[in-house]
Amino acid sequence: MRRELERIEVPGEHEARERSWELVRAAYRAREPVGRRVGLVRPLLAAAALVLVAAALSPPGRAVLDAVRETIAEDESQGLTLPAPGRLLVESTRGAWIVSADGAKRFLGPFRDPTWSPHGLYVGAVRGSELVAVDPKGTRRWGLPDRRAAEPRWAPSGFRIAYLARDGLRVVAGDGTGDRLLDARSARVAPAWRPGAAHVLAYADAAGRVTAVDVDSRRRLWRTPAGRRVAQLEWSTDGRRLLVRRARFVDVLTAAGAPWTGVRIPNGVVTAAAFRPGSHGIAVAYRKGGRTQVFAEGVRRILFAGAGDVDDLVWSPNGRWLLVSWSAARQWVFVRAAGRPRVLTASSLERQFEGSELPEIGGWTAP
Repeated sequence: MRRELERIEVPGEHEARERSWELVRAAYRAREPVGRRVGLVRPLLAAAALVLVAAALSPPGRAVLDAVRETIAEDESQGLTLPAPGRLLVESTRGAWIVSADGAKRFLGPFRDPTWSPHGLYVGAVRGSELVAVDPKGTRRWGLPDRRAAEPRWAPSGFRIAYLARDGLRVVAGDGTGDRLLDARSARVAPAWRPGAAHVLAYADAAGRVTAVDVDSRRRLWRTPAGRRVAQLEWSTDGRRLLVRRARFVDVLTAAGAPWTGVRIPNGVVTAAAFRPGSHGIAVAYRKGGRTQVFAEGVRRILFAGAGDVDDLVWSPNGRWLLVSWSAARQWVFVRAAGRPRVLTASSLERQFEGSELPEIGGWTAP
């Protein structure tokens, strides 16, 4: 009886095997040499390509994908290097770190919610209830005590910082002077500065409305109608579009606050989204039925698929790589979105950053 059962082929099984073999063979042919210093997963590049294409999303393909995910999760990287130029700002349970492209790490101090200033000259962060500014060596420049600060964001000009405080949304000059309340009714969502010379800030309130204000004149430029709770705000690099992420959809607005486009996820949850640098294309991570997929406009393939949650998406400054924070596997996954498909993973991040949880990403700035 057992032998007879083993002869029975599951519908689609043969086709799934053929597709998987072709994908692995194509990934092997497209592989690139990696130097010894690279601490990302090397022997699993071909297998990780299955994650990139989502194994055709058939039931046999999903089984293959789960096997690949489990294999990748067993690897432990010995170090972390970046597949694209720039520096990464990282927050672990110990504090804030800067990671150079070659993998060199510098511990800044016991800070949380770190954010880059323009060109990565300084870092804004929170220590206890204090808003602080430090240089890339961790040397303190100034601080605002007893603010219960959170989610600071540095303006593209470098002359303003917006942050959440116990009494609402506040703004301070880049040198720590002129601290003032902007709106006491803001929601606990990180605000977003519009790129450009003017100090235009977008923020959300508890009613789900998004407001854009000229911070210097205090003039409201526009406000959207009330809606579902806002989870994320982000401007495109040219300042012409604003991404508004909510639980089940992503809206993209014009600079005047008008609807432009959007993504809806019926019966799913949007867990992360990000503009691709130099474009109006967005990458979106959404979860359905315990599985998450990541796609990007302009890229004709699923960039990532796997079980569990993806917490964050961060583009490299050149827009060629997408960093996926895959909390379910306690890994970062670097996916190349330009050129030939390639996937790199980084594991053992808690150990590398001396923390107890998967580190959070504060931003990827240009060199």
